[in-house]
Amino acid sequence: MLKILSWNIQQGGGTRTSKIISAIDKEKPEIFVLSEYRNNGHGQLLRNNFLKLGYTHQLSSHTKKETNCVLICSKLPFNGFHFPTSDPTYAHGVLKAEFNAFSVYGVYLPHKKKHVLFNFLLKELEDAHKPYILVGDYNSGINGVDQAGSSFMYSDFFPKAHKLGYIDAFRARHGDVKEYSWYSHQGNGYRYDHSYIHKDLEPILSDCYYLHSYREEKYADHSPMVVELG
Repeated sequence: MLKILSWNIQQGGGTRTSKIISAIDKEKPEIFVLSEYRNNGHGQLLRNNFLKLGYTHQLSSHTKKETNCVLICSKLPFNGFHFPTSDPTYAHGVLKAEFNAFSVYGVYLPHKKKHVLFNFLLKELEDAHKPYILVGDYNSGINGVDQAGSSFMYSDFFPKAHKLGYIDAFRARHGDVKEYSWYSHQGNGYRYDHSYIHKDLEPILSDCYYLHSYREEKYADHSPMVVELG
């Protein structure tokens, strides 16, 4: 079984850093992606502890210390890729870890801001030479499905990805269930966090689910998401 976890750790983790480390240690994914990671002191503490846990292969965005970005960690070796021309402002929002059988894209896409990262990702999917897995905080979804309202920007990305052979791993296993990964102060739920996989990987998709207890216990304001392949 291969376990891939993705998690928005909320503004770099801060005083919750030890909790985040303990959660990763408990869940023991082979690969994980952290969004809202920051290249600061807390970020270095996270990475040092992940090394001790066996995550010897790491890739982070190149940003200033208070900028939210992406970190990919793995117990398996990979080739890492940055995309400095993917977007004029938010190029740090996408990383790729290329493994032998597939590639994992870790994403942290801007919330309600103009960017071209969804177009960049679609072009990557069109040109793919192996199955891709895209996980992280998209800050979007399908209106009326992944939220009750219609405030999502870039909702057109999802049907376009479907046409390119990519499926929502969570929906593939749980259908139309209403489940959200983040809640506003007003109690409105949003499914910002997604895992999209190529249809060729669906036969080995064991499950895809959220770990809501970590959000409920305030490890971070998003629920981690897990994809299991095997």
